[in-house]
Amino acid sequence: MRILALLSFLFIAACTGKPSFDDPTLSSQKLDLEEFFDGEFVAYGQFQDILGTVRRSFEVRIVGDWDGERLRLVEDFVYEDGATEQRVWTLVKTGEDTWQGTAPGVIGVANGVEQDNRFNWKYEIDLPVPSADGTVETLRVQFDDWMWLQSEDRLLNRAYVKRYGIDIGDVIISFEKLN
Repeated sequence: MRILALLSFLFIAACTGKPSFDDPTLSSQKLDLEEFFDGEFVAYGQFQDILGTVRRSFEVRIVGDWDGERLRLVEDFVYEDGATEQRVWTLVKTGEDTWQGTAPGVIGVANGVEQDNRFNWKYEIDLPVPSADGTVETLRVQFDDWMWLQSEDRLLNRAYVKRYGIDIGDVIISFEKLN
C-alpha cells in the first residue's frame, strides 16, 4: 500500500506546472544575459526537496565577465554548514537569443534560450552532496533552470531538479548586482 501511495505522489508531483515560454510575459523588461551578468553579484538560495523540506541553503558570490564572445561566471558558494564550492561557467552566445554553457561537473553542454525578461537553460550535472556520515557523495541530476529579470539589478532563479527523470526538488536563488 505504501508503494502505491508513493508512486501516486510521485506521479502527481511530476504533473505540477512549470514555466514555459508560452506563458505570458509579465514585464516589459528585456534580459540580456551578457549585460546583466557582467560584474559582481551576491545571491542567496536554498534547495527544497519534493516534499518542501529545505535541505540546504547557501550564499554565493559571483564575478561575471563578458568579453564580447564569451561570458565567464565564477561562483563561490558558502553553505549553511560552512562547506564551500566553486563553479566556473563559460557561456557562449550561439544565436540572437540562444546560449551554450560548460562548467566542471556539467555533462556535455548546457543549452539556453532568452526571451523577453526570462532565460531558461537545461543541463545535467554531477553535484557534490554531503551525506549524513559527513562524507560527500556525487549525485547526477538534471536541471531545468528558469531566470526572470526583476529589475536592472535583481534576478530571480528557480531550477527544477530531477534524478532518473523524477522530480526531487527545486532550487530558488535571488541575485543582486553589486556594481
